[in-house]
Amino acid sequence: MSQHPEHGLLMHTLRRKPQAPVRALLLAFVLSYATAGIGAALSELGPWYFALKHPPWKPPDAAFGAIWSTIFTLCAISAWLAWQAADTLALRRRVLYLFGVNAVLNVLWSALYFKLQRPDWALFEVVFLWLSILALVMGLWRLSRWASLLLVTYWIWVSIAAVLNVQTVMLNGPFGPKP
Repeated sequence: MSQHPEHGLLMHTLRRKPQAPVRALLLAFVLSYATAGIGAALSELGPWYFALKHPPWKPPDAAFGAIWSTIFTLCAISAWLAWQAADTLALRRRVLYLFGVNAVLNVLWSALYFKLQRPDWALFEVVFLWLSILALVMGLWRLSRWASLLLVTYWIWVSIAAVLNVQTVMLNGPFGPKP
């Protein structure tokens, strides 16, 4: 009977010094929540935001915190699983690169949409964010299916957010300096 590759990963992880995987998990959470914190700091829900017209199906603002907290928790666990499965320097670099690019794009979207008050620019950028999540899901699949699958929720949420972004631009555009 053939074993699933992740069973071997679990056994390998359990045989390692227990401090290393725990430190890696803590670091994954620190980096994930730091990304979330930077994005949240850029997401000012002030008068400009509340003056926007939103589609009637938009979730309540209070739901976004819970949704993003769940997503960043899943991202941290995914990163940890992928890191544990990466048994070469090249694979670990790939994990860091995929998550790093995604983190930058995630923060950039918040900066464009909220800080610069340019949902139109954020709409252009969300395509790259969406593709970076897809690259994570596909890029981690062979390394750890669980790491990959944990990111599907993120990909679905950003897909929904992209449609919300489109409709917000349609209801409120054009943006930018007023003539």
